[in-house]
Amino acid sequence: GMNTTSKPYDAIVIGAGHNGLAAAATLAAKGKSVCVIERDTAIGGMSKTVDMGDGVKAPQIAHLLYNLNPVVAREIGLTLPKSVNLPTVSLSADGKHVLMDGKDVSFADGSAHPEAETYRALEARLQKFATLLGRMSVKPPPSLAGGLAEIATLKELAGLAKLGIDLKRMGKKDMREFLRILLSNASDVLLDELDDAPLAGALSADAVRGAYAGPRSPGTVFSLMYRLGNGGAVQLPMGGMGAVADAFATAARGKGCDIRTGTGVARVLVEEDHTQGVELDDGTVIRSKAVLSSLGGFQTMQMAGVAHFDTEAVRRMRNLRNKGTTAKVHLVLSGVPVFTGLSPKQTAARLLVAPSSTYVERAFNPAKYGEMSKEPVIEAVLPSLSDPSLSINGQHVLSAVVSYVPYALDGGWDDAARKRLIKLTIETLERYAPGLSALVTRADALTPADIEAQTGAPGGHWHHAEMGFDQILTVRPANGMAHYRFGIGGYYLCGASAHPGGDVMGAAGRNAALQLLQDGGV
Repeated sequence: GMNTTSKPYDAIVIGAGHNGLAAAATLAAKGKSVCVIERDTAIGGMSKTVDMGDGVKAPQIAHLLYNLNPVVAREIGLTLPKSVNLPTVSLSADGKHVLMDGKDVSFADGSAHPEAETYRALEARLQKFATLLGRMSVKPPPSLAGGLAEIATLKELAGLAKLGIDLKRMGKKDMREFLRILLSNASDVLLDELDDAPLAGALSADAVRGAYAGPRSPGTVFSLMYRLGNGGAVQLPMGGMGAVADAFATAARGKGCDIRTGTGVARVLVEEDHTQGVELDDGTVIRSKAVLSSLGGFQTMQMAGVAHFDTEAVRRMRNLRNKGTTAKVHLVLSGVPVFTGLSPKQTAARLLVAPSSTYVERAFNPAKYGEMSKEPVIEAVLPSLSDPSLSINGQHVLSAVVSYVPYALDGGWDDAARKRLIKLTIETLERYAPGLSALVTRADALTPADIEAQTGAPGGHWHHAEMGFDQILTVRPANGMAHYRFGIGGYYLCGASAHPGGDVMGAAGRNAALQLLQDGGV
């Protein structure tokens, strides 16, 4: 039976990923008593550093920090690990690799890139618009009925004022441009100004990483700008992404939060349309005034029982688009690979296999039919080249995020299919680093299905729900459910499927906690 064993809390948070921890720390900072419950034995969710054996450590899923929100960091008093800013190298089959370092673009051999100025201007424009999105990310989503797609039909551009965008700072020309590109696709915007080569390829890949979309899909400029929302620097934290998750946990514990790992929530208790607490897998009941869930939308509904929600809401949550397309491959290497045309220092960069926007679009096609792309898009990094603490005995791990790998593979995922994925990854990288395969002593792969099984992320999707026009801002995760309140009194959505979405930024968790406080729920 149910046995209540502990004191009641003001709030219980389900899931100790960074968003759950950000929500907990935000509430605790306001003097509330909070308990975070995590099914896994370790905190961190998608942001963990794992031991690969033989003293070699690797980032389990997320391997780079892009988008941590400075407002969140300041508010919860986050002490982040030291990190290094990584430049990006977009690899080219002919060895004319493109080096992107902040706003500067050149060829990896040091020669000038003909599109350097064009890129600088384009980047500045996207950055200006991205800053607006960044500001919106720390506010509850605006009350615009149909989300962003509505703006296109507004006669007056002044409708943007509803989005909390400061119109006085943007001239008419800028605003028209903002709208034009916001509703456009990455391929059109990039290829308007850049050749279809490794520079445009790199930006195209960044616009779609983690998404069930190709550069020609609408809304992909939004995701490119989202990536730039807090400056766009690519950081490799010392100690790996697990150290970033630990910083969130330290901030939460420092404010008095209890964090319990190794037991999950079996169900959320609801009486008279209000949360009363949770029952754990082991039967323990913990009472609380509010419950915040960092799970996906539909799982959050199932936890409380779908009977508590109206049919339309259940239909919307069940139909959220959340097909993950991104796999994680780890290669343990007996030495540092040599990439043709890269210096040892450049080998430590973020390495992209995305030689053109068209290449990225073609790679997406097979995934639509449940197949793996023979020419995948890859984001690879060798973290131990920047952070020696991750490696011993001259071994290194190449950490590769591989797109597009279908969640529901035709024929299903088994060990043979995983081996095929690993082989494809090695073969693709070997075109740029001859002899790589001879260095591989061990390899493993996490498919989107594995990522779902390990982290609970629906469909193995990084953002829990696709960041398409019908699933962002006011309509995230779905129309009528966008303000963190989740259908039952005291029940809130605080994870990546809430506004503003995924990436390790902590904004969704912090925003949900502030909404709960504002509602007077605790």
